[in-house]
Amino acid sequence: QVQLVESGGGLVQPGDSLRLSCAASGGTISTHSMGWFRQAPGKEREFVASTAIKWSGFTDYADSVKGRFTISRDNAKNTVYLQMNSLKPEDTAVYYCAASRYDSGLYREGRYEYWGQGTQVTVSS
Repeated sequence: QVQLVESGGGLVQPGDSLRLSCAASGGTISTHSMGWFRQAPGKEREFVASTAIKWSGFTDYADSVKGRFTISRDNAKNTVYLQMNSLKPEDTAVYYCAASRYDSGLYREGRYEYWGQGTQVTVSS
């Protein structure tokens, strides 16, 4: 059973940067693909980014964040990160980290077995 705890959220202004962290326990992220999802008020949860176990850690991003967000992992620290640059008000959401035993279809929520509780990111002037 993998437990995931997100941190690093907060209130920032448009154009600012934030780095979210997702610390894992009870299991190692090196044996899991990892993903970030987000849910804005009144909307369904949506895919943000993923990094696969295989394919040399292939990364994938939602079109809305490509070029601005970067997912990375530090297996030694058992932690996954989401670096978010050039933040926009539409990035406001609760951000969730998730772990999967699969290495494909990672844009789909159903591919993930373990989820964190989420961290709030608010982008507002």
